Amino acid sequence: MSLDDRRTIGFLISDVARMMRAAFDRRVQRIGLTRSQWLVLSLLYRRPGVSQSELAEMLEVERPTAGRMIDRLERKHWVVRRPDAADRRVKRLYLTAEAEAVQAEMGGIAAELLDDAMARLAPGERLALAGMLERVKATLLAMGPGVGRP
Repeated sequence: MSLDDRRTIGFLISDVARMMRAAFDRRVQRIGLTRSQWLVLSLLYRRPGVSQSELAEMLEVERPTAGRMIDRLERKHWVVRRPDAADRRVKRLYLTAEAEAVQAEMGGIAAELLDDAMARLAPGERLALAGMLERVKATLLAMGPGVGRP
């Protein structure tokens, strides 16, 4: 494979990811979500009870930045902070019932967007693409810590 081919693949992956994020942003705008907020909600949906520090690490932001994000989501009644049972200084983060409904709506929007984006691919091509990307992801994860954060 030539250097130009490798660059083209990298640019395509980057462009598709960027375009998918932009299309998703447009579709969730009516819910009143920013990209950082939907990322936080998605992380908390998959990992309920993480601490603010753990969330900051997953988001790759400083703790005060994560704290401000949580403050905004708390004001929307989408996130609650609860003290850790073992260490009262640690706050655990959970989605509210309202946020769970928003998360479900986001999931539907994401599925619809993916179906729209993949409309020109046959079912076998979709499976093949997913399989190839999974193998690339596994290779990147094998490269070590920090490469494949959630």
